[in-house]
Amino acid sequence: MVGKTVEEAMGAVPPFIDMVPDERRLTNDPLATLQVNVGYKCNLACRHCHLECSPARTEMMSREVMQACLDAYEKGGFSSVDITGGAPEMHPDLEWFLREWQKRGVKPICRTNLCILTEPEYERFPQLYADVDATLFASLPFYSARNVDKVRGEGTFEGSLAGLRALNAVGYGDHDGNGDTHTITLVFNPSSATFPPPQAAIENEYRTKLTDAYGVHFSSLVAITNNPSGRFAEALNRKGNLEKYLVRLHDAFNPATTEGMMCRNQISVDWEGNVYDCDFNQALGLKIEGGKTIFDFAREKQPVRPIVFANHCYGCTAGAGSSCGGETA
Repeated sequence: MVGKTVEEAMGAVPPFIDMVPDERRLTNDPLATLQVNVGYKCNLACRHCHLECSPARTEMMSREVMQACLDAYEKGGFSSVDITGGAPEMHPDLEWFLREWQKRGVKPICRTNLCILTEPEYERFPQLYADVDATLFASLPFYSARNVDKVRGEGTFEGSLAGLRALNAVGYGDHDGNGDTHTITLVFNPSSATFPPPQAAIENEYRTKLTDAYGVHFSSLVAITNNPSGRFAEALNRKGNLEKYLVRLHDAFNPATTEGMMCRNQISVDWEGNVYDCDFNQALGLKIEGGKTIFDFAREKQPVRPIVFANHCYGCTAGAGSSCGGETA
């Protein structure tokens, strides 16, 4: 019903925690992924952004917090670091941060919107990413200008292709079917309140369209369900569609996805060093149980703890499941 707040609309379905078996309400030991959001400043203001990033945002992680992330990685037994934003490239210390991971023998995951790589100030990043052998996750909402520009703004599809070509030129993407020098995974989100198609099917579709029409290459693709949070939730609620979307997510709940929920296996760190069970919780300000910060994780390994759930979590457990790494079941 139009007129309800987002919080009121989110109550249209039963509490998510009631759907999760007791043994899957706890974090794994050890955690695998340290996800670091270096700031909310971005050159784009995408319609589906759950963190509501934009060029107007000013939040940036200090080097002190970055150092705590480096220390926490070693203390906590993590096996992967995932650097995100905003547009991480806009952080003035990103190159330092990447080189610090390289010194430690860690090959970081970095998330990019591709468009920024064509701006003169950031043109060095394709080569830098190759130098540190970063695994890239690149958001590309669709393979046509009409769909991408609708979500991201006029001209962003062409900018994305130019960014992808710059990455292809330094060895990112499978050009000949024999593998790539550096890995780049495209990220697909539906442009509306629909579920993504099967991941393998949409990857094949992207590969055919992008290679044949534009001559660009990528390594793989993941499909992510739009989470009912941030700008996406607000837009749905303005049109009176948020409750309907939540009901669809609830009705498509797949118990098998609860084992692989990303919140069981990672933490998400914001620009101030606050810690969350995932970046969707970060968007909603839902800190981890106990409120420990990354400085606590840097001092000592943290114990298993209960995960903080809310009804937006249905977005991660519908159908084949969804996480920052794609399908989970």
